[in-house]
Amino acid sequence: MSAVTLSPATHQCCFSKNGVLFSPTKRLMAKSARFETAVHGKGMKVTCQAASNGADGVSDVQRRKVMELLTFGTVGLPAAGILAPYTARARCCFKFCNVNNNGITLSLCASRSPLLQSQCSPITHLSQSISSMAESASNVPSAELLEFPKKDKRRLLHAVYRVGNLERSIKFYTEAFGMKLLRQRDIPEEKYSNAFLGYGPEESNFAVELTYNYGVDKYDIGTGFGHFAIATSDVYKLVEDIKAKGGTITREAGPVKGGTSVIAFAKDPDGYLFELIERKGTPEPLCQVMLRVGDLDRSIKFYEKALGMQLCRKVDRPEQKYTLAMMGYAEEKETTVLELTYNYGVTEYTKGNAYGQVAISTSDVYKSGEVVKHVIQELGGKVTREAGPIPGLNTKITAFLDPDGWKTVLVDNEDFLKELQKKE
Repeated sequence: MSAVTLSPATHQCCFSKNGVLFSPTKRLMAKSARFETAVHGKGMKVTCQAASNGADGVSDVQRRKVMELLTFGTVGLPAAGILAPYTARARCCFKFCNVNNNGITLSLCASRSPLLQSQCSPITHLSQSISSMAESASNVPSAELLEFPKKDKRRLLHAVYRVGNLERSIKFYTEAFGMKLLRQRDIPEEKYSNAFLGYGPEESNFAVELTYNYGVDKYDIGTGFGHFAIATSDVYKLVEDIKAKGGTITREAGPVKGGTSVIAFAKDPDGYLFELIERKGTPEPLCQVMLRVGDLDRSIKFYEKALGMQLCRKVDRPEQKYTLAMMGYAEEKETTVLELTYNYGVTEYTKGNAYGQVAISTSDVYKSGEVVKHVIQELGGKVTREAGPIPGLNTKITAFLDPDGWKTVLVDNEDFLKELQKKE
């Protein structure tokens, strides 16, 4: 339970989630489960003001937020109704003193009125008001925390999806798409196998993680997942190679409608689509993961705030009734990006059970997880795994769904690199 108390000696109103109360001077005060004070009379004027210092490590934004909560609370919440009947003889103000992980500490400054120092009466509603406001204030993220994703050095690591025949997929991806098998493992105790494929080492390049669950040979891709993309210097040649290996081309190589970019579309044995994009000298051939979303502006804000991505490009195609946004950690032609697509008037899609998630590296899973929680409160989504190590593997991760239900896993970068070293 939250605890609020007023020290008769110093008139300090102190709050702590764990019930241990601290004064601004860091001295422990008595534990208290109820709020009691020596206030009687017919009226009281209450104002709120922030101290110029005394809140070490707390940002100005956080201070202002705390004071906004307090000011609103004393004017509009039950505290106003309780304080109104008391006289102006006991003028007082709440003075902001400190906010830290232990809670929030306020100081009640008042005149030397015997009304404040003699009789005591419980005013439970005021206790609840201040407790509620303090609880809210302690949940206000610092500006430094919210800026962390943009300052963190991140990149997309791999996309995870399920296939019905792992060896068949490995053969197709290596022979038709020209990828390399980077690593493969079998986990019989959990009844699945997986393989990582790509065009370069996982330490620096994006990869696909193909997962085979024992006994499952078919999956539903759904209507929400769009495609992956491969950048190549010669789309026409890649199309011929895919055809020679028995692959299916769903759109022949050629310029896009109304433009000069040359593209094609191919389908793998499990029905996943791959866009083939002609691009000279690309450092990352596995260049896109396309997902459909119901509110593009909301999704852009989510990936900017929760994951620190930048909007590389936004294109509206009214003649085809869709808008897309490219989100990533570098320029579009230099890295792998998420292509978020909004089709006019469509707000929901089926997810199926085939596509899994994307994994992104971070230097601090715990701090990243806190940011994600705050953004989810604002824009929607759900945390599916709290930050912490994977049992038996010790790689620290956290996982969550975006507002449309697409899953992302944040992976501790140092742990990920150690995991790669184990394969050698």
